[in-house]
Amino acid sequence: MSDTGRPEGETAAPGRSRVWGTVRALLWGTHEDFTSGSLNRGVLLLAIPMVLEMAGESLFFLVDMAVVSRLGANALAAIALTEAMLAVIYSVAVGLAMSTTAMVARRTGEKDERGAATAAVQAIVLSVGIAAVLGLAGAILAPWLLQAMGGSPEVVAQGTTYARIQLGGMVVIILLFVNNAIYRGAGDPSMAMRSVWLANGINIVLDPVLVFGLWIFPELGLPGAAVATTTGRGIGALYQLWHLSRGERIRVRRSDLQVRWPVIRRLARVSVGGVGQMLVTQVSYIASIRFLSEFGTIALAGYTMAIRVVIFIILPAWGLANAAATLVGQNLGAGKPDRAERAVYLTGFWNMLFMAVVTVVFVAFPGPILAPFAPDPETLDVGVRALRIISYGYIFYAWGMVTMQAFNGAGDTATPTWINIGVFWFFQLPVAALLAFVIGWGETGVFWSFAVAYSLSAVVGLWIFRRGRWKQKVV
Repeated sequence: MSDTGRPEGETAAPGRSRVWGTVRALLWGTHEDFTSGSLNRGVLLLAIPMVLEMAGESLFFLVDMAVVSRLGANALAAIALTEAMLAVIYSVAVGLAMSTTAMVARRTGEKDERGAATAAVQAIVLSVGIAAVLGLAGAILAPWLLQAMGGSPEVVAQGTTYARIQLGGMVVIILLFVNNAIYRGAGDPSMAMRSVWLANGINIVLDPVLVFGLWIFPELGLPGAAVATTTGRGIGALYQLWHLSRGERIRVRRSDLQVRWPVIRRLARVSVGGVGQMLVTQVSYIASIRFLSEFGTIALAGYTMAIRVVIFIILPAWGLANAAATLVGQNLGAGKPDRAERAVYLTGFWNMLFMAVVTVVFVAFPGPILAPFAPDPETLDVGVRALRIISYGYIFYAWGMVTMQAFNGAGDTATPTWINIGVFWFFQLPVAALLAFVIGWGETGVFWSFAVAYSLSAVVGLWIFRRGRWKQKVV
């Protein structure tokens, strides 16, 4: 007996029930109202599924890299150059996703279910139209783009088919991003998580099978990785669309299935800022990749290996940042700007603690982390230097992620765009060129430019956020 007179263990059941309820909410969704109640719980319920979603998205690249690394440095370099080109597509996809999350979250906070569903449908219409045009152009221009990016003749020859499949199938990339933005804005990140993991499960199975010709399948080599990834993403996107007609947090009815140009124009207007801010950073990234290509295939492959690991490991940070966007959008829609601001500071604090741990691990153990992905010692050496140097800016970057997503969640996509233009075009690129070519640091100079630029963007972003003009944004 306990000192309360109850049998020992009787009070444990409610605790276990609460824990199981939280786990179930994380995996299968919840009807939680994120405009009231505990902010810590809100951050938890939003961030963890978003982390797992982001982990699934990055797992596409890690699986491709792990499988393709067996084909040699030229294959890895082809992936690096194709990913640099796809970065433009991700800019479009993420920009569309930003406006979609902002609008769906605002309508959800206002308790306008039909308005949220209408925004979702128009976002999909806009996305498919843009993807069709860009996909056709990418498939036709793939070999020329690889060459323009600095690929050697061997890399272009080996990577053209891979690039054509990836670029030509970009509609599934954009749909996967935008559909998940719908679910995040509605406060159902678990659905976004499940769709990405479904797509990943298919990719994990198909990747080695198609690359190496296992079982009854033909050996496709590098193009097999593109077929596997595109197939997985396509099935994931179909699952998302099917679920939109049956969802609980957001459901599209037959009456919502019509083109509404005023909504599309509002989405497009907000998306311009989102696409713009992503394009600014990606143009900077592409230029940096071009700088790295001047130092040879080993430098390019080593950086690619390091950055893929970075993207995967810091996914919890992106999950927290995306949670901030949803909390800001819904609470502004509910007329609670002060609660939206508190959510950002709380999320930023947790993000800073996490990134501090990541920094320690990356600085102390870069070799063991990268060794499984390295095709040779020279590539590993470059990757180790990249991982260490870039990680020095992570504590600042933790706040930068959150504040930028807070602006986006409020629908203020223009502010991050201007910050990115100033920091990346007028600071990072000149610094990279100065350190790499003038001072003579080589690829190490490019790595340092990343660390300093991301730290600067965080400081500027937090200063502007504290001024509070994002609270008046109308979406």
